[in-house]
Amino acid sequence: MPKILIVDDDRETCRFMADLLEQPDREIESAYEPRSALALVRDHAFDLVISDINLNAEQSGLDILRAFRESSPQGHVLLISGFGTLETAIDAVRAGAFDYISKPFNINEVKATVERALAQTGAPAGHPAPSRDIRPPGLLGRTAPMLAVYKQIAHAADAAVPVLIVGESGTGKELVAKAVHAHGRRANRPFVPVNCGAITESLLESELFGHVRGSFTGAVSDTKGLFEQANGGTVFLDEISATSPALQVKLLRVLEEGEFRPVGASRPTRVDVRVVAATNVELEKEVAEQRFRQDLFYRLSVIVIHVPPLRDRRADIPLLVGQFLLNACSRAGWQVEVSPAALDALTAYAWPGNVRELENTVERVVLFSRGGVIDVSDLPPAFHGTPPGLGDRLFIGLPPLEEIERRYLLHVLESVGGNRTKAAEVMGIDRRTLYRMAERFGLDLKDEG
Repeated sequence: MPKILIVDDDRETCRFMADLLEQPDREIESAYEPRSALALVRDHAFDLVISDINLNAEQSGLDILRAFRESSPQGHVLLISGFGTLETAIDAVRAGAFDYISKPFNINEVKATVERALAQTGAPAGHPAPSRDIRPPGLLGRTAPMLAVYKQIAHAADAAVPVLIVGESGTGKELVAKAVHAHGRRANRPFVPVNCGAITESLLESELFGHVRGSFTGAVSDTKGLFEQANGGTVFLDEISATSPALQVKLLRVLEEGEFRPVGASRPTRVDVRVVAATNVELEKEVAEQRFRQDLFYRLSVIVIHVPPLRDRRADIPLLVGQFLLNACSRAGWQVEVSPAALDALTAYAWPGNVRELENTVERVVLFSRGGVIDVSDLPPAFHGTPPGLGDRLFIGLPPLEEIERRYLLHVLESVGGNRTKAAEVMGIDRRTLYRMAERFGLDLKDEG
């Protein structure tokens, strides 16, 4: 008969969980504070422990996890938290947790996870990796979609295989890549990012793999590429779908053989580099339409991390607004607050440019704030309705919407000195959308560099 221990400082939660999981062939016990829970796991053989992480005591659910794994290495632990963070997910996975879910939890998800854990009881759960006191840059969110990302990062961090990060433009894919690197065994080695879509095809090969003197006009000396600069560390290839078929062949060789040939070189160079790639397009579709090599796709997608769009984790928006507001006020040199109505408007918005658009919006409203409180009226027009009667007056004499969009695109390009990558970031769109807009308006975007 499987034995389950439920640990939570809230007795109602323990009772609810026991009722939820009760079956005739199960034995369920509860503990309401860490000391009694630790005594139980030392003196009794449980198959599964379900514990809240924050137990409002000196010891936490992680302490119970470690003690249980020491006394019952064949058992499993399911951790639950109302304040899910990447750090606790990393600690939980490395300490050997079977899974880690957030409150409020999905009842069916909990039941299914418990069934999986009990079905695997007796199978070795592995050994926890040593903990590292490393803090990732900038990932914020406590919702279930972000907790799923944290768990994927935790599992990917110490793996030696490539990682593919998938998500819309502006969702924070580079932050996820940095977190994978920062929590892995290569954390003390270089993290070298490159935006494959921001460099012309003719220069990208030299940028990645380097070149020897005289290999082309302007090659006045031997130059190391980014792969060689990152030796021992991580290369982050953003917008991997923008690479040419010829370059994809060279990337495949690096992944399979650990070597490449600098431009103009007669002999290959060997490197020890982990590759993390990111894309905001469906690579499966690119493969089907023969714009991306299938073999490279399979090599890159050993581990796939899906970063959710902001609209799918709206409950994180207040947390993000608070952090971005703090940063923007620090840079501006004055303090402002966001009214509840303005926060509601920000939370309800669709955010097509995702977290990057939210950060830019907060920065803009802080810079143009007229008082100590940002209200709905201080937000851009998309966030509030037009006052009664004003719409008719505004409509008279306004140019067509397409002309407004064209002028806006020209204004953004001018403000960033024609830099296409920066223009796309400011507008909260990807470079392909920028090109399509320019083509629609008859604008010629010259190559950068």
